[in-house]
Amino acid sequence: MSPRRKASPVDQEIKVRGMFRVHLTQDIDGETVVVGDSGWNKNLVTNLGFDQFLCQTLAGMGGSKTVAYMALGTGGAPVATDTSLASELTDTSNSRKTVSPSTIASKTVQFTAAFNSSDSFITNAGGRSISNVGLFNVSTTSAGTLFAGNTYASSLCATNNNVNVSYQIRFATA
Repeated sequence: MSPRRKASPVDQEIKVRGMFRVHLTQDIDGETVVVGDSGWNKNLVTNLGFDQFLCQTLAGMGGSKTVAYMALGTGGAPVATDTSLASELTDTSNSRKTVSPSTIASKTVQFTAAFNSSDSFITNAGGRSISNVGLFNVSTTSAGTLFAGNTYASSLCATNNNVNVSYQIRFATA
């Protein structure tokens, strides 16, 4: 039996894993209560997400992209070649929300966003059954590139619900 070889730095593999959690909240008697929770779900980083958001940004290349906005939709899961979110809510100009990024560990970046019950893209339709989420580089709903996203069990977002999303991207060695 040969001795186990230690991995050299050249042999190290870096994995990108993402996950998100969607909370539906409602104000009840002056207290914010979670009325829906997707639990933590895995994401899919798109091909252009790897290329334009990770590789080109790391290289400092012109045209590289950074995550700045989050969107919700009523569609299914994206596939690796998608550039947009299926059935993204696009009723109004404020449909994509600015994210608040933070580094929560040396290898994890977290993006959070809040969608309010007063947002017209929710109230215009008398509520929506939301089922997917995505991260983008621009606020314009018909433009930009989807970095990552996925679907979760559909939830009815009523006109008195707020939606709070936490989205994490983790880098880990294998």
